[in-house]
Amino acid sequence: MPNPFGAPEISVNEMAQRCATDDTFVWLDVREPNEHALVSIADTRIHLLPLSRLAAERLDALPDVARAQDAPIVVMCHHGVRSAQVVAWLQQQGWTNVLNLAGGIDAWAREVDASIGVY
Repeated sequence: MPNPFGAPEISVNEMAQRCATDDTFVWLDVREPNEHALVSIADTRIHLLPLSRLAAERLDALPDVARAQDAPIVVMCHHGVRSAQVVAWLQQQGWTNVLNLAGGIDAWAREVDASIGVY
């Protein structure tokens, strides 16, 4: 099901393939710290950037590696709705290479790596 924001998406299976072959992207996790503590993906490319912090600090909250408007960025959350909102917002701010992880970390756990669990 497409996200309600019309944000471009990448499936969890496509993302798993990308993780295996591509080190040139930035991965933002916009879940809150308590959610991250419950379930997380062990990948050094992931930057925890809670939506609450992004809402407060706006573009200043972005990690340095995500500040270029053409930086390849994938955004994830629990089910893919908050991350789609962030992708749409970044596009409105001029970012051109941003994707939403369809289904979020929940889909990742169900389709790619069940060992991380679900919540």
